[in-house]
Amino acid sequence: MSDIDQRRRTLCTQLLGGLAGIALGGPAWARPSVDEAAKVFRLDGAGVTYAFGVNQDGQLQALYWGSALAPEDKLPAPVPVPENSSNEMPVNLTPFEYPGFGGGLTVEPALKVTFPDGVRDLVLRHVDHRVDGERIVIRLKDVSRAVHVTLTYAMDAATGILARSAVVENRTASWIQVDQLAAAAINLPYSDDYRVSYLTGRWAGEFALQTRPIAPGSIVIETRKGVTSHQANPWIAISRGATEEEAGPVWFGALGWSGSWRIHVDMDALGGLRTTAGYNPFDFAYRLKPGEKLASPVFHAGYSGEGFGGASRVFHRYQREKILPGAPTPRLRPVLYNSWEATLFAVDEAGQTALAEKAASIGVERFVMDDGWFGSRSSDKAGLGDWVVNRKKFPNGLQPLIRRVRDLGMEFGLWVEPEMVNPDSDLYRAHPDWVIHFPGRPRSEARTQLVLNLARKDVYEHLLTMLDRLLKEHDIAFLKWDHNRAWSEPGWPEVAPAEQQRLYVAYVDNLYKLLGELRRRHPKVEIESCASGGGRVDLGIMALTEQVWTSDNTDPFDRLLIQDGFTRAYTPAIMMAWVTDAPNFVNRRVTSLEYRFLSAMQGGLGIGANLNHWKDEDFAKARQLVAEYKTIRKTVQQGKLYRLVSPQGGSRRSATLSVAQDGGQAVLFAFLHSSGLREAPPRIQLRGLDPNKTYALRAIAGKAAAQTPKRASGAYWMGHGLAVDMAGDFQAAAFVLEA
Repeated sequence: MSDIDQRRRTLCTQLLGGLAGIALGGPAWARPSVDEAAKVFRLDGAGVTYAFGVNQDGQLQALYWGSALAPEDKLPAPVPVPENSSNEMPVNLTPFEYPGFGGGLTVEPALKVTFPDGVRDLVLRHVDHRVDGERIVIRLKDVSRAVHVTLTYAMDAATGILARSAVVENRTASWIQVDQLAAAAINLPYSDDYRVSYLTGRWAGEFALQTRPIAPGSIVIETRKGVTSHQANPWIAISRGATEEEAGPVWFGALGWSGSWRIHVDMDALGGLRTTAGYNPFDFAYRLKPGEKLASPVFHAGYSGEGFGGASRVFHRYQREKILPGAPTPRLRPVLYNSWEATLFAVDEAGQTALAEKAASIGVERFVMDDGWFGSRSSDKAGLGDWVVNRKKFPNGLQPLIRRVRDLGMEFGLWVEPEMVNPDSDLYRAHPDWVIHFPGRPRSEARTQLVLNLARKDVYEHLLTMLDRLLKEHDIAFLKWDHNRAWSEPGWPEVAPAEQQRLYVAYVDNLYKLLGELRRRHPKVEIESCASGGGRVDLGIMALTEQVWTSDNTDPFDRLLIQDGFTRAYTPAIMMAWVTDAPNFVNRRVTSLEYRFLSAMQGGLGIGANLNHWKDEDFAKARQLVAEYKTIRKTVQQGKLYRLVSPQGGSRRSATLSVAQDGGQAVLFAFLHSSGLREAPPRIQLRGLDPNKTYALRAIAGKAAAQTPKRASGAYWMGHGLAVDMAGDFQAAAFVLEA
């Protein structure tokens, strides 16, 4: 095993319970069962059954994944699908759990390797298995060469979410090259009405929901950027034609990986469906020496019979209880102020102190100073990488500002972008070899910066030393960790040419290691994952950061669509949303301060407006809404989310309802883009309430239609619904229901 792989697996074991991205604490994992006679393996949890077995040829074959089977139900032993014709061999029709590229396989493999003699054939057979506590561990081996693959399965008892991963080990006498490695292959039987949903986007337009029919052929969702990316996110959902928001089957999953990744959906010649998820094989070639191993990321997959809403809620719970720092009870997100849109790079002690005093007056709990505090940083063209306090801006260092922020009753946070460097910086002048590059080739800049090669030991140690010193010397409670460009020229000239493409894995491994070590040394410091907005949001980074920056687009109307897409995959417990100025810088759209607040209050609330421009009435409104938010924060962040009216498809209306886990509180947000033709406001049918409880209705903002009762049963609010009196352009309302 290489040093990098050893470090990675040690980190996973220490932090995440042995499977990357899975916490030890919280509710139990489901206890698997094995029918040794039939060689059938089964995991059951929260109304879900997943089963697979070993067929007569020693191949691992999928059997069932869906709603729970009875404990006494016996699944038949797996049998390979017979040949359909000489052009459709069994190897391409049988739903293998983890197919290697070999034996005539032409559908997507989970693992592809190259041997020194040019052989690229890998046929995996079952060797042995064991139930290791709450996990099933399967060992496979090639039919003739000493390539071993270990598969791990674990199911969360509370949600039925299945975590799958793979480790390939080279036990041959020479090197092998891993050309493709997936965490899992997932199979579903023939149906003629499958649809796939996934998330795409761009900067300022992340988490756009796409849905399309699945037909014979392949669908590829991927990033080649070295980072999770804005253009696609590693989440997928497969549904049937009749599936709706709150009804029908949904199979879904997300990959825990913050580098280049690929999800491949394939329908075979007979209509069988298979999905693989793992490292992106584009430009991927990971050479393993004898005795070395390579671990895949973890693919987290689930099933719900309660539509897309049910799938989201169960996945949100899993993330809170198994993935996030502090699981199963992650800390609620504090109300945050960030200085970026107010001051850009023009930060100094007096200006930041004035903003902090204004932020404290409206109830902010965490003050964050953004870019511009270090090195020669007065624009994005210089200073990045020189993480020393700029003494022209802060002649007495950061301590006076931090003390003032703390005296005001707030935590202090700071922006950093450790993985990047400006060519115009002391760090780059001293170490031009520290960036990702090819020797003798141009170095493409983006935002006037280059990417440090975090796979290098010296770069890792430098960043650890720098960040550790920064946190030791200052009372910093929070780091906004940014990443403002994708990779280019992905070279690593310091290692042998055959080793250079390890960069795609080694970089992310060391990123996880760096975050993990900082968390170990500074356990009270919280971190936000930011990458020019939502460019690094995935279950891998979420295991090491308390929150994510959803998008640089803070336009409150645009955010309704972005947040709707985000919550398809990820919990509102980490979704940061800011109130900024109007006109908004993205679209020049003007909206009321109340509308902006209500849009942002559906996640982790932040304020990024220039408070120096606010009037007394703005402060009064903000103070009221921040106080209201604190009374509903737990329900919004950690409750059950119901997307009652989706903004998808150009809808002029949208509404969400968050219901506390105990059913005692519910929070409704309703939005109107524009009204017309004197239309009456439609009733909003609430969901998820206890029908037998009585709920009192209270308005945070806006008003209900005339004759709406002040108190009624959960059955009334769900059956009769609630009409919200809204007319005009960019209107919003919010209500609390208390049992």
